[in-house]
Amino acid sequence: MSSSNRSRTTDWQLTVEARARRVRAELTDLETVPGTERDRAAALMSLEVVDAALHARDRWLHAIASWWSGWHIERAWRALHEAEIRVEAAQPDLAGRLPGLRQRVASYLPEDDLRRRALESLQPSRPASSVDRAVVVDALRAAFDATDDAHGGARALRNKLIAAAVILFVINTALGVLGLVRAGFIPMCAHLPEAGEHSSQLTVCASGGRLPGPADIWLVQLVGAFGAIIAAVVLLTRRRPSLSPYVLIGYQALIKVLLGSALAVVGVLALSAGVAQGLTCITSQSALLLWSALLGYSQQVGTRLLDNYADRVMDQVRPLPETTVHPR
Repeated sequence: MSSSNRSRTTDWQLTVEARARRVRAELTDLETVPGTERDRAAALMSLEVVDAALHARDRWLHAIASWWSGWHIERAWRALHEAEIRVEAAQPDLAGRLPGLRQRVASYLPEDDLRRRALESLQPSRPASSVDRAVVVDALRAAFDATDDAHGGARALRNKLIAAAVILFVINTALGVLGLVRAGFIPMCAHLPEAGEHSSQLTVCASGGRLPGPADIWLVQLVGAFGAIIAAVVLLTRRRPSLSPYVLIGYQALIKVLLGSALAVVGVLALSAGVAQGLTCITSQSALLLWSALLGYSQQVGTRLLDNYADRVMDQVRPLPETTVHPR
């Protein structure tokens, strides 16, 4: 493989390539087993599809469309799974592999699934018949279909996160530009505590002045993003590694930062309107910026639900474990 190809190899490609090599090794062993020609031919055709998907090099426009649709990832996994199914069905020692196959199927099929029940009813103590092999094929295909379909769900969630991030970025940018053009249109200021007859008119703004300035919204967004980054760091530290072809954690962190910026602006605007009067005590610019950071961190309340949903999706798309290889 050339250096340019190596630089574009990702974790999911390494996993698929490793499993494809394992399938080819199994096919080599099956060459001396009579009656396996049809399964070996089907497995080789699937491996050709895997190779084409792994080494596809499209032009940048097609590469973006491919990345968005995920066709090369899902096509490679589906073809690899079909090759693995064909190899398992042709194994002469299939009866001895049943415990490992049951473990793989149990990860994705519920206990009341008839295909899983049929697989669990097979006896490893006797040689596998053609009916037993058909049961194994159906059960494995159902389990692989479940994880392959979950890939589509993870891709759809990733694309939604990207779309939401773009919308939030546009909104934050528009608010910042509006603050530059009309500084007082969205005041990022708060009333100081009463200390005299006319003190209710005294305010402090995000940039430190008594009147709204063009940098107020940008400063509030920056401090709000800092508060959200703290929540994003917590997310990164608690997330376990995954070999899933779709990685969502970066997009989740981006949503937190952008949403934190937006909520900081909305929150300071509420403080300026006196919505939280009596609940907060803002006496200086530092206090106002501190509230901006806290408001930015408050996005964690809403994005926590998103994090939990993303965790469930990622659990479903993890690759099925390999079958235990028995000595021949």
